[in-house]
Amino acid sequence: MGEAPADEQTGRHTLGPHVVGQRIVVRRVLRGETGPSGGPALTDLLGVCTAWGEGSCVVQPEVGEPVRIPIADIVSGKPVPPRPSVRQRVPPQEAQERGFALFADLRTRPLGGWVLRHSPTATARRANSVLAFEPAGVPDAYEQVVAYYAATTGRPIAAVLPDSAEDALFRGHGWVPESHDADTVFQLTSVSQAMRALGGATDAEDDGVRVELEVTGDQAVAELRLDSGERVGGGVAAYDRDWVGFRTIEVSPEHRRRGLGLRVMAELLDWGAERGATTAYLQVLGDNAPALALYARLGFREHHRYRYLTPAATRAQHP
Repeated sequence: MGEAPADEQTGRHTLGPHVVGQRIVVRRVLRGETGPSGGPALTDLLGVCTAWGEGSCVVQPEVGEPVRIPIADIVSGKPVPPRPSVRQRVPPQEAQERGFALFADLRTRPLGGWVLRHSPTATARRANSVLAFEPAGVPDAYEQVVAYYAATTGRPIAAVLPDSAEDALFRGHGWVPESHDADTVFQLTSVSQAMRALGGATDAEDDGVRVELEVTGDQAVAELRLDSGERVGGGVAAYDRDWVGFRTIEVSPEHRRRGLGLRVMAELLDWGAERGATTAYLQVLGDNAPALALYARLGFREHHRYRYLTPAATRAQHP
């Protein structure tokens, strides 16, 4: 049997004006052309619908000029998820390794696919835990982790992806969540988007507060100070391979709700942009709704989540 005539094949779709602005895939008839079986030729087009009306649909493919398609020629079509950005396709482990730059004295040691991390000065868990997002590929990796942290911090901690094989491995050895904290959310955005969202945050009127920036190598420390010299907040940023990351962005309780945290972010973001950063990242606890809402307004989106585990006996000693 040959294919149905073109007019019998069209019109079976749920597309309409509601898909304008969305990424869609459209199958359409090529009028005047013949397909392999002798019927009308069909072709598929993937792109963003930019217009719908007056008998036609306009689709902007990723490459090339916009394509105007007569609605009568559409055989089928549906919205499809946005294509992940290049930065979103970076594996979680690689994204985490960019964050090593945030701790100037961080010591790292590869353990197969894992990374042992220790900082003599920082107390942050991500500076004093094994990064175990991938298979270690080393027979005695678990034993080496326990021995390493017994000799350094005295408290072994593992950072794992939720419900991963590594999560199961450590739990199988009796490990439990390191604290009552929610899983940590690693977020990304483009530097340009965050800077647009911040707008004139660095151009605040003279309100008796200033941001001082001290730069050492690829790390910048911001100090939020009153005219009297009193420190009321600050933050840290680090640059690595065109990414800029942030940690410890904070403002004293009595000076919050004045946009001072955004001013710190803006200064550090400007510094990262000057160094050539195109991607910005930060990490926040998954149950910190105010912070998540704030960062969402700056364009930050979730890349991955992870959690910290520790032996049950150690957790009992450090509730």
